[in-house]
Amino acid sequence: MKVLFISGREPSYVRNSLILRGLKENGINVVEYTSQLNSYSKRYYEVLRKVLIKKEKEVDIIFVGFLGQPIVPIVKSVLPGKPIIFDAFISVYDTLCFDRQIIKPNSLFGKSSYLLDKSSCELADIVLLDTNAHIDYFVNTFGIERDKFKSIFVGADNSVFYPRYIEKDNEIFEVFYYSTYLPLHGVKYIIEAAKKLEKYSDIHFNIIGKGVEYERIIRYAKKLNLQNISFREWIPYEKLPMEIAKADVCLGGHFSDIDKAKRVIAGKTFQFIAMRKPTIVGDNPANRELLKDKKSALFVEHANSDDLADKILELKDNEKLREKIAYGGYDVYKKKATPERIGKEIVNIINKMLN
Repeated sequence: MKVLFISGREPSYVRNSLILRGLKENGINVVEYTSQLNSYSKRYYEVLRKVLIKKEKEVDIIFVGFLGQPIVPIVKSVLPGKPIIFDAFISVYDTLCFDRQIIKPNSLFGKSSYLLDKSSCELADIVLLDTNAHIDYFVNTFGIERDKFKSIFVGADNSVFYPRYIEKDNEIFEVFYYSTYLPLHGVKYIIEAAKKLEKYSDIHFNIIGKGVEYERIIRYAKKLNLQNISFREWIPYEKLPMEIAKADVCLGGHFSDIDKAKRVIAGKTFQFIAMRKPTIVGDNPANRELLKDKKSALFVEHANSDDLADKILELKDNEKLREKIAYGGYDVYKKKATPERIGKEIVNIINKMLN
């Protein structure tokens, strides 16, 4: 079987790289039309140039990867008759208008992003999303038949994220989180939970990252005079697993009350369970598709710093529960979210399409 893989984001982007690796691990011959250039416009130009010049016809199926909304109609026109799987992964409309609140839904750009999502999904033969909860959003928002959608978990790279043993200070209970500080993530509630736990001198929060709300969060932490948090900006990707390995508990999230936070599973959650770490996640339909409360993760109410503080304390005081959900989460990861497993599910979808 031969698959033409095209994407708007780099092939090294997590969602794309895991799917590419999964397809290859399942014996699929993949032809890539991708770009590693550092801007959206340059990448789209390079990718579409390959599509228009090469017009690869000797493939069984076309797979349009993450941020391929502008690519789908062009591929459909240039290579008619070839079945298309489109990994929508996110809604451009939802991300720009509600998640990041960059544009107004009723503005020209808001309406254009809506039509871009809707038309690309309608033109594709199969549309992939990360959860069934996310599929519900697409069906209800864009009026597309549910039969067109399939859910494929995000997963994590098990060549990078795997259980590691590292010497650590056993006198300190380390709570780990990293973020790009989007409103979606709800970092504010982690800060407030840290404040509520400051009387426990052996609890420490290690937070890594920088992004949209970073400066506001730092100001908030200073206002609260927090002494139990270390903030660090981005570290090299290859060093991230070592930071996770030092943690006693990891915060997967998302913790905000933004609607999207309840229909997607944070990519970091997969990384944490792949490293066999006890993980706290938001109590929502998306996380419940993958995990079970107190069996493979600990669930917390969204936008509730009191509950988050209580759950961190519960895990601190209960080593058996930490171990139970750490091994339970790791077992779920091995069964459902490795690159090989993700690739196998996509191959099954392809086989059904071609047959």
